[in-house]
Amino acid sequence: MARFTAPDFNDRAAAAAKAKQKALELLRNKPPLDPAIVAERQAAQAARDAAAQEKRQAKAAAAEALAAEKAARKLAEAAAAEAEAQRAVPTEAERKAERDARYAARKARKR
Repeated sequence: MARFTAPDFNDRAAAAAKAKQKALELLRNKPPLDPAIVAERQAAQAARDAAAQEKRQAKAAAAEALAAEKAARKLAEAAAAEAEAQRAVPTEAERKAERDARYAARKARKR
């Protein structure tokens, strides 16, 4: 039975050079691309790019609309809260009228 010997540096370098030479030969022997096929591929890529751009724009517009709606809702809620706060705090005249009404009701009960 033959004993395994690890390849030394020269063997590995020669194998690498041979593989590189073979790859270069395969590349040189490769047929040139048909211009019609290249144009078709470029057109398909341009169509994909346009569709992707349109999708990004639609997504950005939707996000912008959502943000505008959210801001409008927040503004409306703030206005409603302020209106509620304005309504909740009675004026001095309103407090005096309520006090007078309670006083009159007490006087009416005592009679």
